Amino acid sequence: MKDKINIGCGADILDGYINLDYHDQEGVDVVWNIDNTPWPFKDNAFSEVFCSHTLEHVKDLQSTMKEIWRISKPGAKIIIRVPHFSCGVYHRDITHKRPFSFFSMDYFCNASIYYDREDGNLFNITKRKLNFTRLSATWLNYIINPLINISPALYERFTCWVFPCSEVIYKLEVIK
Repeated sequence: MKDKINIGCGADILDGYINLDYHDQEGVDVVWNIDNTPWPFKDNAFSEVFCSHTLEHVKDLQSTMKEIWRISKPGAKIIIRVPHFSCGVYHRDITHKRPFSFFSMDYFCNASIYYDREDGNLFNITKRKLNFTRLSATWLNYIINPLINISPALYERFTCWVFPCSEVIYKLEVIK
């Protein structure tokens, strides 16, 4: 059995992964609404979880992140791509339930200021960055990405509405 999963894959089918999506379409291995927990996977089943532009659609982010933690092996690599709160595309899609900040995943991680959480620290943040546009080949990314990632807090506080970025990319490691 494959030990990598692509959650909310849509048409982005990845080789070597179990591709999970809400819609039954070509390339989808498991059809499942991730708002329904528990998911149809055993505990500690996956060494890698890829989740691109899916978490903004879920009803309960805390339950979803706990499920990602549950199905992941200790030390598993989690890659998450989500829209930044300044992204115009985020605001145009009525199915989006929440935008994300550079710091949104702190709630679930070692960087959390929420010490009274019952679930503790589920993940370590190994890397995170703001991405100006999802088109990685564009010349603007080479100029703007380094600038907005110098100080994400200052960027989000003062300039994100002037130069809105597209997404936040998080790389997490599962703590068990």
